[in-house]
Amino acid sequence: MTPRPAGLRERKKQATREALREAALRLALEQGPDNMRVEDIAEAAGVSPRTYNNYFSSRDQAIVAAVTGERDARVAAAVTARAPEVGLADAIIAAVLTEYIDPGETRRDAVLLITTHPALREVFLGTTGAISKPLAAAITERLGAIDEFTAPVLAAGVAAAIRVALEQWLQPASDTAIAGFVVVSGSLSDLLRAALAPLVPALDDAETRAGSAARTPTSHGPDHVRS
Repeated sequence: MTPRPAGLRERKKQATREALREAALRLALEQGPDNMRVEDIAEAAGVSPRTYNNYFSSRDQAIVAAVTGERDARVAAAVTARAPEVGLADAIIAAVLTEYIDPGETRRDAVLLITTHPALREVFLGTTGAISKPLAAAITERLGAIDEFTAPVLAAGVAAAIRVALEQWLQPASDTAIAGFVVVSGSLSDLLRAALAPLVPALDDAETRAGSAARTPTSHGPDHVRS
């Protein structure tokens, strides 16, 4: 699943997308997410509001993308890149933990902003579904084509598990608490492991079936038909 080199047009689009999300995050940190407009983001990125709307449907989406952009592709790439002797479940868990646990020094303020702002928090949680398609492709590449359902169902399960862990981690405050306050519940690493644990038997079973299918020769013609 090695990506092809991007053409000039695609590189320009990616550069615009990055400029917009970085401008959105910078303005949100400086002014607060409720005190900025789409027009402000577009101007800061050097594009028109119409161009902005070609990339993001809201200011909240652009702010969150500064933290989550390309995360789904990186998880899938990491799963594909793991050595064949590393089990599928271990490869997926390691890739998810790598991408979700440490946002990096430059992104910690962004994560704090997102997790303490209700609208941004909802957009952030909603991004977990984006992992399904690229992860399904990565699973298929590792296992081969078992059937049409195994890879997409497993990938969707991983996406759901990630969201459950994040929702548990980001417990909304009670009605009497300060609006927007979030109680971080437990270690995100432990929560992700716990949420993904129920999927491990299914991932192991898929890997076993794939191995059996690869070792079983395909039968052709009446000489190979058992009575």
